[in-house]
Order: sequence, then C-alpha cells, then structure tokens
Amino acid sequence: MKYIDLHVHSNISDGTLTPTEVVDEAVRSGLSAIALTDHDTVLGIQEARQAAAKHAANGYEIEIIPGVEISSAYKGKDLHILGLYVDDTNEILIKTLKNAVKERDERNIKMIHKLNNVGISITLEALKESEPDAVITRAHFAKFLTENGYTKTRNEAFDKYLGADCPYYVPRQFITPEDAIKLILQASGIPVLAHPLLYHLPADELSELVKKLKSLGLAGIEAIYTSHTGCDESDVRRLARLNDLLLSGGSDFHGDNKPDIAIGKGRGNLKIPYELLEVMKEYKNTAK
Repeated sequence: MKYIDLHVHSNISDGTLTPTEVVDEAVRSGLSAIALTDHDTVLGIQEARQAAAKHAANGYEIEIIPGVEISSAYKGKDLHILGLYVDDTNEILIKTLKNAVKERDERNIKMIHKLNNVGISITLEALKESEPDAVITRAHFAKFLTENGYTKTRNEAFDKYLGADCPYYVPRQFITPEDAIKLILQASGIPVLAHPLLYHLPADELSELVKKLKSLGLAGIEAIYTSHTGCDESDVRRLARLNDLLLSGGSDFHGDNKPDIAIGKGRGNLKIPYELLEVMKEYKNTAK
C-alpha cells in the first residue's frame, strides 16, 4: 500500500525544516508523494523537486506535488484554500502571493510595535535571523517569545500575546475565498478546502459554505486530517459526496512548530492512500 501527504509545510513559511529536509523526512517515512503547501508562497517547491531528484538517483521515487496554502477571509475568520498541482512559475500567482507576503510583513511590524510598547524587545530582523527566506508568521513570534523567556511554551505565547483576542494581535487583510479559488484555477491548480472542521462552524453553515465554494470553483475538500476524531472523517466525506468534491488528506506537518505531528502519520494513525492522488490526476487530465 502506497501512502501520501498532501498538506506539509517547510521553513519557507512556518515549518522548521527546509524543503530538502521535508523531502528527506517523507522518504524516511516511506511516503510515495507529498504536496509542499507553504503559506502564501511557492518558493520552496523547486528545492523540494531537486531533493526528490537526488533520492530518485539513489533508487527511491517520491512525487512532489507543487502546492500552496492561501489565507482568505470568511466572516472575519481565517479560511484556508489549498492549491494542489499549481504552476509555480505562473506570474500572476507569484505576484499575488508576493503582495500577500508584503501585507503579512506590514502586519508583523504593527504587532512588533505593540509588543515593544510593553517591554518585549523583538524586531523583524530577529524573527528572520534563523530563517531569512521564510514567510514570517505568528509561529515565528511564538518561537521568539519562548526562546527568549517571555513565555514558557509556544501555546502560552498564543494565549497571552498572539491570539485573536489578545491586545497585541493585529488582524490580516485577507483576499476573499472566491479570489483564492480563482487564483489557483488560473494557475492550473486544484482548489481544496483545508481542514474544514477547524473553522468550528455549525454543520448547516459549513454545508452552505462548501456549497457556495463549490459554485465558485472549489474542486476538493480535506477529508483525512490529523485532528479528526470519531465521525469527523465520515462527516467530511459526506460533504464531499453531496457536493461532488475530490477527497484530499494531509497531516499539516510543520516540523518542531507542531512537534506531535509526523509527516504522513499525523499523531500516529493518519493514513492517506495514494488512490486519492490518482483520482486527482485523472480529474486534472480531464479538466484540461
């Protein structure tokens, strides 16, 4: 049986491993394919491809699906749309993502000023020191606060300083889900709703949201996910059937930023069959 992981992050966004190290970890875990889906950037994909080519030269084949996780806004909440099989050389995609990173940097500077005002000595340069090419996110803030003794854990950093209810939090200016889907489609990708149950919407509202996103071009939904328990997976699979959506699955691997989540395995029991990828390939070929 071949297994895959269609939702992983590197240190190009808020993971802790380089794209090369992510591929190495996937090989050690026996995976046949991974999608690198860094937040609002595709800059790590070429390095991941090169790492996969080195493993292929040594007799281990692993597919790299070029991907991205785009942040959008729904009723004031952060809603993530995965783009799988995107053309990572697409100029419109690259330009739009660069603008998203610029907006994120401006927001980070505002948060830095708020933290400075309460005596926390933090700078953008310090956040980028260990990962100069990364898209700086709140995960980097949490790492800094913990490593410099302002909080004992990264969870405490979010609870005390970085959470949406904290006085130091600055909301982002997101694009709409419709624009995120359009961007992925024009880059020849497959738009997938990431971790739908993490938005904690009532069942009827989530159903209506999925139906609306489907009408806008959504093609898939993440049915197999690390945090699912009980009937969660079957509930999302039902949403997929009702809306004729492709099934996707991912661990949401971030390395040490989510140390309890292993690539391809989640918290130990995650299994995402290669068959899901075969169906996606057939869909993509038919959609051409």
